[in-house]
Amino acid sequence: MTEQYRPTKAVIDLGAIKKNLSAFQQKSGKAQVIAVVKADAYGHGVLAVAKTAIESGVTMLAVATPDEALFLRDEGIETELLVMGATPSSFISVAQQRNIIVTAVSLDWLSMAAMHVSPNLNRLNIHLKVDTGMRRIGIQVDEVDEALGFISDHDFAFKGIFTHFATADEEDSSLFLEQVSAMKAVIEKVDDPSVMVHVSNSAAAIMHREIACDAVRVGISLYGIAPSPYVGQEMDFELQPALSLETEIIHVKKVKAGEGLSYGATYRAEQDEWIATLPIGYADGMLRGLQGQEVLVQGRRVPIVGRICMDQCMIRLSEKLPVGEKVQLIGSQGGQRIFIDEWARRLETIPYEIPCILTKRVPRIYSDSTEVADLPFQEPDTMLR
Repeated sequence: MTEQYRPTKAVIDLGAIKKNLSAFQQKSGKAQVIAVVKADAYGHGVLAVAKTAIESGVTMLAVATPDEALFLRDEGIETELLVMGATPSSFISVAQQRNIIVTAVSLDWLSMAAMHVSPNLNRLNIHLKVDTGMRRIGIQVDEVDEALGFISDHDFAFKGIFTHFATADEEDSSLFLEQVSAMKAVIEKVDDPSVMVHVSNSAAAIMHREIACDAVRVGISLYGIAPSPYVGQEMDFELQPALSLETEIIHVKKVKAGEGLSYGATYRAEQDEWIATLPIGYADGMLRGLQGQEVLVQGRRVPIVGRICMDQCMIRLSEKLPVGEKVQLIGSQGGQRIFIDEWARRLETIPYEIPCILTKRVPRIYSDSTEVADLPFQEPDTMLR
């Protein structure tokens, strides 16, 4: 690894990911866990996470794009790979060559794929995506019979069928139950028990274990983040956050009362104040909307003051501290913790976005904490299959 001179870094605890994965494996009964590692494993670093998941017994990884799947294949990942998004015609033969499962998202897509399948290669592995209410991509429920007939008449390897829930993480379950009912009717049309049925995302895997089917897709919660505040309050086990973000003080000065800081002088010192500069800014993913967010120094919360710059930001100290003093932006220090959820609330977004916006300029450093806890085995009764 290239030497890192800048003190800003994201530390990824692979031990936390193992513990989260183990919890889902044990609480999902006979359903296997599909580890969702799209978007560079939600900003955590796809290669390290993929290898950790495989070492922990995962036999299928899910990504969003063909390029993400090819990256893993090129890096030597041989386990089953599912591309959950739409794939173009130019990728069909590549998917056959590289043993990558693609998603059938429409009748038109099936027709296109049939025209581009190469008879001289391995059969094209497909999962059928059914749109039961998300209204994003997928076969409409009333098109399922036609889609299944088309698949049967062509040389596809029909490996799986799935849907995606729009509101599994919300207290109001009306749309969720409508989607469950629609998918139950769809599944009844599939008479091949070898076809994998997977409907649960992280929220459904936590809140609705009765619909686990053959597999659950665990994405955001694999990384120790609850899908929503409601799920976080209601779930009966604890997720372990995998990502922490840290840096250190690079400059300290005393600012006199009335002096302004940073671009636009939006912050003015009310009294003489010690101000420290940190080497992290919006080019790293610390967006300007985080002005006022607290960080941890010596286990105490202190605020970011003034506008966040591209490469730097400033914090207000209660006393002069030395250059090199450690600063925790996300994670624990001295018994205190800054959660990703705090950033999300300040930016008026969801926690999913926070690790994804941390740019490649922030190196991911990997650690491995405690061993996986032994959780009691629970086998849910499925209401779908």
